[in-house]
Amino acid sequence: MRAAPRIALVILLSMIAGRGVAQISSFEHIVIIIQENRTPDNLFYALCSPATLCSTTPTSTQYDIQTSNWLDNTQTGGVTQPLSYPLTAGYTLGHGNSDFGKQCDLDKTTGACRMDGAAKVSCSGSSSNSDRNSSPGSSSCPSQPQFRYVDNSTGTITPYLQMVTQYGWANYMFQTNQGPSFPAHQFLFGATSAPSAADDAAAIFVDSNVGDAHGTTGCVAVAEAYVDLITPTSSNQKIYPCLDHDTLPDVLPPTATWKYYAPNSIPDWNAPNAISHICQPSAPTGGTCLGPEWINNVDLNPKDILTDIGDCALRSLVWSVPTADNSDHGGKSQGGGPSWVASIVNAIGQSTCTNPDGTSYWNSTAILILWDDWGGWYDHEPPTILPQPQGDYQYGFRVPFIFISAYTPAGFIDNNRHDFGSVVRFVENNFGVTPGILNFADARASDQLSTFFNLSSTPTPFVTIPSVFTAEHFINDTKPPEDPDDD
Repeated sequence: MRAAPRIALVILLSMIAGRGVAQISSFEHIVIIIQENRTPDNLFYALCSPATLCSTTPTSTQYDIQTSNWLDNTQTGGVTQPLSYPLTAGYTLGHGNSDFGKQCDLDKTTGACRMDGAAKVSCSGSSSNSDRNSSPGSSSCPSQPQFRYVDNSTGTITPYLQMVTQYGWANYMFQTNQGPSFPAHQFLFGATSAPSAADDAAAIFVDSNVGDAHGTTGCVAVAEAYVDLITPTSSNQKIYPCLDHDTLPDVLPPTATWKYYAPNSIPDWNAPNAISHICQPSAPTGGTCLGPEWINNVDLNPKDILTDIGDCALRSLVWSVPTADNSDHGGKSQGGGPSWVASIVNAIGQSTCTNPDGTSYWNSTAILILWDDWGGWYDHEPPTILPQPQGDYQYGFRVPFIFISAYTPAGFIDNNRHDFGSVVRFVENNFGVTPGILNFADARASDQLSTFFNLSSTPTPFVTIPSVFTAEHFINDTKPPEDPDDD
């Protein structure tokens, strides 16, 4: 006679427990953390210990990272052996469109990159713009500067390695553009770097950072500022760096909110400042952004993402750009990047905040970590080149990508090919927007990152990512935020 009450009690307890791990139909929050200028071969070399974990023809349980015989067409035998270097490398490498061409070394017969020209990429031992085009092997650069991998003997990048092995890794995430940060951030914000929708359809794209060392960009740049265009017929045109086309915020449903955290209102890494209808500049040139979307959704203090999470004020969709000290950019990094990223992940994972439906931040958030461009570092994987005319600028080189959520299997490795359009398409699909609705790179992408999570699975408890610096360190840092890059 006592069996029935016991069964009822078990059912009741199961229902109560189930409220804490309620299944979700989509993520309540998506956090896109954008780091600077690395490739998998350069930054994640340490994943290959033991060496059996890596292969250039990987299985579903191996990382596609090459640890020896890096291709170098300037060497007898066509290869060189990589050397280690700290994350805080005191030099920068060229990563503009011309550098892409050198490193790619296109085989015109096959239409594929040979990937053996990295030695011809420029190197500068200083972070100043004045000498960023110094030649490889100059006194300010180490030997074979492009053929270096990050030394983790001191545990500098251990937070990154733990994120990869605890969650999801993409063997084949490629930046969409064949160039540097300004267009890369535009692709991550609005799936194109074209000045307009019509230009995207005609394969006309901005392909450079702001030119002539004017230091300002977007719709508030000084009058002399410009960015280069690449078109199917020319790569010598220049325009003022103010664009206008729909972006992800324009197609989100009314219930979804967004925020863009960046350390300055005028650098190449603040994507909203270059979209005219978001910025709504106060003057034709050299003004300030006054648009209501800008005022309500752009935060010029990157550490505010940590206080917003702590205050239970995380928006539906956010982009996070680091300061110089916490950037992984060569010549800028002070080594804080891995801890900075870990602090955001830990803040979400450890949060006691809940959403209106009762789900926790951890059980309802997808965290996407990626690097905006390859930074001139060696990588062995050739990108897929799209058919003409889009293929004049798409795709660029491989960048690291980590997908973190409570619904991502530990140590998951994805072997599908992705680009920044896949990220935009994932966001669209998650918030109930037709995937590819912008009709830019989101429409050209072949996937929407669906292999990285299974929302019907039981959410896994969060495990803290150990790091040198915690969120409190960054929140209490009084140093004025500086741009994560300077080229």
